[in-house]
Amino acid sequence: MVLGMAGNIDMNSDMGESFGVYRYGADEGVLPVISSANVACGFHAGDPSVMRTTLKLAQDFGVRVGAHIGFPDRLGFGRRYMDCSPQEAHDYALYQLGAMYAFAKAQGIELSHVKLHGAFYMMALRDAPLAQAIVQAIRSFDAELLVYTIEGSALAQAAGEKGMRVISEYFADRPYHSQGVKMFGWTLEELGSPDDMADRVVSLVTRGEIRGLNEEVVKLRADSVCVHSDTPGSVRIVQAIRRKLEEINCKIASPLD
Repeated sequence: MVLGMAGNIDMNSDMGESFGVYRYGADEGVLPVISSANVACGFHAGDPSVMRTTLKLAQDFGVRVGAHIGFPDRLGFGRRYMDCSPQEAHDYALYQLGAMYAFAKAQGIELSHVKLHGAFYMMALRDAPLAQAIVQAIRSFDAELLVYTIEGSALAQAAGEKGMRVISEYFADRPYHSQGVKMFGWTLEELGSPDDMADRVVSLVTRGEIRGLNEEVVKLRADSVCVHSDTPGSVRIVQAIRRKLEEINCKIASPLD
């Protein structure tokens, strides 16, 4: 189904990735525009105070909140691939879910979803045993949580087999080619302007395809559009996307709203 026919689409963003005195990402500018926030749980980024304040900001703007879980790798920002057994992946996931739940419960916030981060995300796209272990951790914690990932991935298959609802996503601030998304090593020139990114989202919504690198036509289906809070110009990007979606009467809303 082409999304525009449904009249709405989710917009999500990875955030809460500051640490101590170090500020990272444009969370306060992005939050008023999106519908779902993926908040770091202290492994790859974030800290207890940042988790608490980010949750409060999301609550103030009426944005749904999910746990953004990654490898315990602050120095590499969770983007370095690590040797990891399925049992370790299970425990990493459960640990971070518990940390986020504590802060959410204290503020009367209900967690809506889970999204993996960086190398953890990319490994779970292809490694079936790893994906199954992560899904088991999520399901044992709360089987009603939505699982954000790429359609057709090992994580999507594992979650679907366990009866969990999968939200497929498109990365508006990452270039695509015929083999999929170029998650790491991209350039600003490959992304283009905020309007270029917004035009690709409109094409996704209305035609189920985008123009990728080298003008390749890439067929895609997604329930949610992601813009990372730390992408340069992220506020302008989400604003441009929202404006152009509203021009075609496509509403921004969480899958749960």
